[in-house]
Amino acid sequence: MRTKLAKAVYIVTLTAIGMSAADNSLGTWKRNIERTKYDSKNPPSNPITSQTMIREAAEGGVKITTKGVRKDGTAIDTTCTVKYDGKPASCSGTGSQFDTMAMKQLDANTFTSENKKAGGKYHTTGRTVVSKDGKTMTNTSKGNDADGKPISFTIVLDKQ
Repeated sequence: MRTKLAKAVYIVTLTAIGMSAADNSLGTWKRNIERTKYDSKNPPSNPITSQTMIREAAEGGVKITTKGVRKDGTAIDTTCTVKYDGKPASCSGTGSQFDTMAMKQLDANTFTSENKKAGGKYHTTGRTVVSKDGKTMTNTSKGNDADGKPISFTIVLDKQ
């Protein structure tokens, strides 16, 4: 009896480890500008016109490198290495509205996030889902923009 119970616990543990280790968000993603939507009541004053995101495995989480351009020509070039423990991690670089990010992985295709600007009003919470076929990643977020006004948006990215 103990042997069967031990085997069952071992199998469940291996399955749980395998599931938590899977991360279908890894890879290179390009923002689909046409499918990305912003709250019509408070659209961004300087929206992103192009963006590429590279997501690489990091110990206990992900390293996210983002490059892009805003409507006024301002460059975006940021890096965040975040553990999937829900604790804020610092982001570095230029052109981003936030400087800390916290994430949790719910399963191989689903993540929650919280982005903030230290000393500022920008604060969003969101949910990111990778499609079952692995070709699309969608982030739906809401919160406050840099001026403290309510915002909500859906960002769609295509796997490259």
